[in-house]
Amino acid sequence: MTSREAARQRTERLKRLRGEHAGTVAHTQALVKEQKAIRQKLCQVIRAAPKTIPDIAQAAGVPADQALWHMTAMKKYGLVVEAGQCGEYYLYGLAQEKH
Repeated sequence: MTSREAARQRTERLKRLRGEHAGTVAHTQALVKEQKAIRQKLCQVIRAAPKTIPDIAQAAGVPADQALWHMTAMKKYGLVVEAGQCGEYYLYGLAQEKH
């Protein structure tokens, strides 16, 4: 088999796989878009000052468990930081941008 024939076969397999999994890909893309929108809302809420998860969730209009999940993920990747405590709750704020 020549390299041209192998490339053609790979192309055909990829086209077939894309067609078979089009629904899954579209669903995943929609979930990613929704998560990005939620994270943008959460960041807008804490832009002015650090807030607790209940405050963030209420202001963003999302359930507290979802807000906590997103804030924890953003903290893991250095986008937000714990900026102290208010009672039993941590305050979450935006991480300082590195220049």
